[in-house]
Amino acid sequence: MTDTSLVIAGKSFKSRFLLGTGKFKNKKDLKESIASSHSEIVTVALRRIDLERHEENILEYIPSHVTLLTNTSGARNAQEAVRLARLGRASGYGHWVKIEVINDSKYLLPDNQETVKATEILCAEGFVVLPYIAPDLYTARALVKAGAATVMPLGSFIGSNQGLKTRELIQVLINEIDVPIVVDAGIGAPSQAAEAMEMGADAVLVNTAVATAQNPPMIARAFAQAIEAGRLAYLSGLPQQEPAAHASSPLTGFLYDELDANQKHS
Repeated sequence: MTDTSLVIAGKSFKSRFLLGTGKFKNKKDLKESIASSHSEIVTVALRRIDLERHEENILEYIPSHVTLLTNTSGARNAQEAVRLARLGRASGYGHWVKIEVINDSKYLLPDNQETVKATEILCAEGFVVLPYIAPDLYTARALVKAGAATVMPLGSFIGSNQGLKTRELIQVLINEIDVPIVVDAGIGAPSQAAEAMEMGADAVLVNTAVATAQNPPMIARAFAQAIEAGRLAYLSGLPQQEPAAHASSPLTGFLYDELDANQKHS
C-alpha cells in the first residue's frame, strides 16, 4: 500500500511530525531540531512572538518554508483564545491557529467546551483551526461540525512524558472522526510516537520531549523516524495479538520425520 501525504485544510505535508517551540534552552537547538526532523509545521505561542520583530524574535529561527501554527497558549476561555488568534493574524502571522484553552492550573487540562466555542467563532472568520482537547467523541464531533481542520487529543498530561494514557479514547476518535487526528501532549519518547501512529493517528505533535532532551536535534530526528516507522507499520496491516503461543516455525518437517525414522529402525 502506497502512503499518501498528510493533508490539512487542503494543504499537503510530507512530514507527519509537528514540533512545538516552547521550553527550548536556546534558539540554536530549536533551529537545528527543525532541520534534523524535517518538520513542516511548527507551533509557536502567540504570547512568545516579538511583534516588534527584533533580532531575537523566535520567528527568525523558523525556516520560511515551514507552516507557522500559532497557538493560543495562556487563554483561559474562548474569548481570550479568539482575541489572541485575531491578534496573530492582524500582525501578519497567518490564519493557521492551534486553539488551547486551559483554565486548570493543576492538571493543565484543556477546557473542551470553551474550545468548541472558540473554534466555532474562528472557523466562521476563515481561520484554519487545529483544536487541542481532552479526548472525547462528542467534543470531537462538535469541532468537526464547527469546521475544525483537525482534532488534537492529548496522550497524557501536557509535559508529563507519560505517553498514551488515553489510548483507548484516542482510538475511538481515530475510528469515528474523518478529519486528521493529531496526538498532542504527553508523548515522551519516539517509541510512544510510533505507537500512536501504529494505532492509525495521522500525525504527532511533540514539544517537551525534544526541547528538554540532552541533544534536542538528535531526538527530533529520532521522533521523525519513529513516526515514519509507525505510519508504515499501520499501513502494512499489523497482525492482531493472540491469546496463546503460536510457533513461528513449522513443527513438522524433515527433522521430525528423520527422528521418527531413526526410532523405527532402532
